[in-house]
Amino acid sequence: MPTYDVAIIGGGIVGLATAYRLTEQYPDAAVTVLEKEDRVGAHQTSHNSGVIHSGIFYEPGSLKAENCRTGKRALVEFCEREDVDYEMCGKVIVAADESEVPELERIEAKGRQNQVDCTRIGPERLHELEPHVQGVAGLHVPAAGIVDYEAAAEALAGRVEDRGHPIRTGAAVRDLHVTPNHVTVDTTAGAVQARHAVNCAGLYADRIAEMSGQDLNTKIVPFRGEYYELVPERRSLCEHLVYPVPDPAFPFLGVHFTPTVDGRVECGPTAVLAFAREGYGLTDIDWGELLEILTYPGVQKLSARHWQKGLRELLQSMSKRVYLRAARQLIPEVQLDDFTKPWAGVRAQALRRDGTLVDDFLIRETDRVVNVINAASPAATSALNIGSLIVENHLRDRLADLQVSTGALGEG
Repeated sequence: MPTYDVAIIGGGIVGLATAYRLTEQYPDAAVTVLEKEDRVGAHQTSHNSGVIHSGIFYEPGSLKAENCRTGKRALVEFCEREDVDYEMCGKVIVAADESEVPELERIEAKGRQNQVDCTRIGPERLHELEPHVQGVAGLHVPAAGIVDYEAAAEALAGRVEDRGHPIRTGAAVRDLHVTPNHVTVDTTAGAVQARHAVNCAGLYADRIAEMSGQDLNTKIVPFRGEYYELVPERRSLCEHLVYPVPDPAFPFLGVHFTPTVDGRVECGPTAVLAFAREGYGLTDIDWGELLEILTYPGVQKLSARHWQKGLRELLQSMSKRVYLRAARQLIPEVQLDDFTKPWAGVRAQALRRDGTLVDDFLIRETDRVVNVINAASPAATSALNIGSLIVENHLRDRLADLQVSTGALGEG
């Protein structure tokens, strides 16, 4: 049985960034990454809008706010070194009418507390930045951008392997066996033994955490987000990231327009309950997982509280015309025929039994396992700093017998 100092479960960008930081800080450590798919970054990493978030939306002092700010810088530096496509195109957050201005002001205040460069703008400046966008006010956020997260994940994996640490694909975790001295990870590709494990399993992070003996009051609930792409001749409808003022009672940012690094423009996402943890389509159903979701008290309480919003999101998912109405709140001239090639991602959102959403990153640990239970957006932007956080705050004492590479985490 292969034996390691640390086994990282999950080859998404957070797991890979953790492996990258760990092998940078502890070059003598034996590390492996276990990924159930046949490639890294197969789920949330490669099924998102590709946005480099600025940190403007997050509560000051939260892990999201702190890690997004520093993680963004680290991500840009990494992309520069590794020749990963990115662009700091900037963002405008748009108040469609006067009723949204107070929330826009609250977002501006959060941004300033989070040290995000943002400028309040009126309709004239908004029209200069985005001639096709309609609104009564806005925030211009230059320090937001777009990136190829799948390429970034592949580059991280390449550097980890270059340092001599294997990434084992096709290794779905079936069980964990924890003893006082080590953890055995039983996978479909064989068992692996390690002194410690880090659970970065995304959509299945709660199940792995329970295997580790973690006492959880949360469950991962999958939310499907559908995107449309603008036809090539209509890509000029926006130049920046264009966001609405989000509903403060809902954890999703609403339908927005996003340029991509390969020249496309996407619109989305919706946010509807998925019928499987990896349910990318409306007809993708895992009956066992669906029953688990629907009988969870947290889902029932959340649904009772937000049924109107949930119904609206479901209608947007099922009807292109309803989706169009949401998009026209930002760009009134967009037409039904401007949308093509729908695709979807699934967000792993931790939900408590009382029906409240876990709004921040959530990391818990047992004697042998560090569990990254909630790592929703902006986890991809923040990944390199989340990796540093895990190494410094959760693994350092565990690996005290290993030599540390002085200053490694300061190299970006």
